[in-house]
Amino acid sequence: MPEDRVNPYTLLQQVKDKQTFIQFVQALALEREQAEAIEREDPNYYRVNGALGWENGDIASFLWAALEYFKTRPLDEQEAPLSWAMFAEFLYFGKLYE
Repeated sequence: MPEDRVNPYTLLQQVKDKQTFIQFVQALALEREQAEAIEREDPNYYRVNGALGWENGDIASFLWAALEYFKTRPLDEQEAPLSWAMFAEFLYFGKLYE
């Protein structure tokens, strides 16, 4: 894994506006590309769980997991207004929520 790779989780914590959301999505997409390359090198090893913590490698599984996370997501008494951070959280948990 390259040292200069930015961890999407780190960027997730920093999302506050459109620009930081874009940076987060770019890092998440790059990480998925890297995970796919790793998985191609040893497909039998990654048959059940994907590389770099990617539990949901195809788009349908990714979206279903993100949706399921948000359906069961612990909420405060009152739902916060939609934000860039909430969109980023939706995408991030599509990666790993089962």
